[in-house]
Amino acid sequence: MKARWGVLTLAGALALTACGAQTQAPAAAVGGSGGDGGSLTWAVETQPITFNPQQWGQNKARLLVHNQFDSLIARGRNGEFLPWLATSWEVSKDGLTYTFKLRDDVTFHDGEKFDAASVKANLDQFLVPGYNAAVAAIQLRNFGRAEATGTHTLKVTLKAPDGLFLDFLSSPYAGQVSPKSLKNAKDLKAGGVDVVGTGPFILDRFTPGQEVHYRRNPNYDWPPTGSAHQGPAYLSEVTYRFLPEAAVRVGALTSGQVQVIEGVPATEIGLIKADPRLRLETSLNSGSAFSYYFNVSHAPFDDRRVRKAFRDAVDVDTVLDSVYQGTAKRAWSIIGQGSPQFYDASLENTFGGNPARANKLLDEAGWDRRDAEGFRVKDGRRLTVRTVASAPFVRDRRDILAQAVQAAVKQSSGIDFQVRLVDQGTAQKAYDDDQYEVFENSRGDTDAGAALNLILPKGAAINRTHFESAELDGLLTKASASSDTAERRELYAKVQKLVADEALILPLYVPADQVAYGAGVTGLTFEPVSGTPNSAYDIRTGT
Repeated sequence: MKARWGVLTLAGALALTACGAQTQAPAAAVGGSGGDGGSLTWAVETQPITFNPQQWGQNKARLLVHNQFDSLIARGRNGEFLPWLATSWEVSKDGLTYTFKLRDDVTFHDGEKFDAASVKANLDQFLVPGYNAAVAAIQLRNFGRAEATGTHTLKVTLKAPDGLFLDFLSSPYAGQVSPKSLKNAKDLKAGGVDVVGTGPFILDRFTPGQEVHYRRNPNYDWPPTGSAHQGPAYLSEVTYRFLPEAAVRVGALTSGQVQVIEGVPATEIGLIKADPRLRLETSLNSGSAFSYYFNVSHAPFDDRRVRKAFRDAVDVDTVLDSVYQGTAKRAWSIIGQGSPQFYDASLENTFGGNPARANKLLDEAGWDRRDAEGFRVKDGRRLTVRTVASAPFVRDRRDILAQAVQAAVKQSSGIDFQVRLVDQGTAQKAYDDDQYEVFENSRGDTDAGAALNLILPKGAAINRTHFESAELDGLLTKASASSDTAERRELYAKVQKLVADEALILPLYVPADQVAYGAGVTGLTFEPVSGTPNSAYDIRTGT
C-alpha cells in the first residue's frame, strides 16, 4: 500500500492561553445534585483548533463550546426554534426585520452585563475583515445592521430574506462573547481563558495536547428551553482529556481513569456492551455526509467519466464493513440521513460498486493501458489522485478508511489513490496551490443548507471541487431565501440530484457520535438537531 503520511504538528496551530501541565489524578465519580458538587473527566478524540465559538469548525469540539458560551436561540426535538438568551422574537412580513427581546438577568463570566449592545457587538464582529470570512459570506451574507433599540431589545435588518438566519442564531457561531473579550483578548480568534461567555462553565485551564478544565459558573440561571433543570450546573468541574488514540480512550474508561469517552471505535463496541458497568449511546449527526469531493479543475477529474469511474470502483458497503464492522451508516447523497427533512432517499442504490462499469468508463476516457504495477496510464502518466487530510479534522478512523479505499480502487480499477495526513497549514497550502484531486469533508450544520452553501456555489468558502453551475447556484440561492420547509426540500432534492448526476462526490458514511460512560453518570444527552453530545450542564455523577 502506497500511503504517504506527513508530520503531525498540532501545537503550532493552537496559539491559546495555557497554564502549566496538570498532574492531578483523574476525577473520581463523586455524587451530587442541585449543584452541590461532583466532578467529571471526559476523554475526547479531537483537540479543538480554537475555543472561540465564532471560529468553531470541528464538529467533535462542539460539546465543549456550549459549556462556556450560550446562543440566542435553542432548538427543540422537532427542530423548532426555542428561547434561550433571546426570550422572544418577531419577524416582519417581508422577512427583513427581526426584533428580539433579550433576557435582562444574564452576566458574562468577567462581570460584563449581557444586553442588546453586547449582541450587536458580537454580530458586528463578523464584519471585521479576516475574522470569519466563511460565516460572513454564508450565514450572515444577508445581514445588514443591528440596532439596540432598548437596553434589552435588538432590531436586526437583513438585506434580503434569509431562511438560514435563525439557524445561525441557534448555532455555536452565535455563542455570545463578552464585549471586553472582543476588544482585549490576547488572541481572540484562538480563544482561551480570556475569551469568556455566559455559559454554565468557565474555562480556567488549558494544557495543549493534554486537557482543558472547566469550573462551574455559580451564577448561572439561564439554561436553554428544554434543559432538565434550572440554576447552576450539577458538576463543580469538568476535565476534558485529549486522547486521539481510540484504544487509549477505551482503556481509560474501562480502568476508571475517566467516566465518559466519545469516539468509540467499532472494534471496541462489543467490549463496551459486554461490560455491565458501562453504557453506550449513538446519534447520527446533522448536516452533510462524509464524502470525497472531486476537484474538477484539472485532470483526471475534469472528465466526468473518470469521476463516475472512481465512484463505481469502490464497493462502499464492503469498505465500511471492513473499517467499521457494521456500525457505520452508509451515505448516498451530499446530505446525510441525520438531516431527514432534506435528505433525498431516492438516490439510494443508484450508483457505485460497479467495477465493470468503472473499467469501461476508464477505457473510454483513454486510460486504457497499465504499467508494471497494474496502475492505469495515459500519455505516459499514471492515473493518480491525491487526497490531503488535515489532522485536526480526522475523526472516526478516516485515515484507516482512506487506506481501505486506496486498496479498493487499485484492485478493482487500477487507480493510484495517494493519501497524506498532514498538519493544518500543509493541507491549506495544498488546497491553495490546487495540489489535490480529492477533498475530504463533512459538515455538522444543524441546517444542511448551510453546509451546501459553504461547499457548492461558485466562490464558496470551501468549494474545493471548483465546479461551477448557474443552475446549482440558483437553486441554492432560492432555497436559502425561503422559510418554507416543503419548498426548500424540493429545491435541495434538485441540488442533490445534480451533484449525483455530475458525479461530484463519492458519499461514504453519515458521521455519528458514539459516547460510552460509566453507570454512575446520568443526564448525558445529545443535541436534538445536530446529534452531537450536549454540554455537561445536566450531567451528574455518582451511583
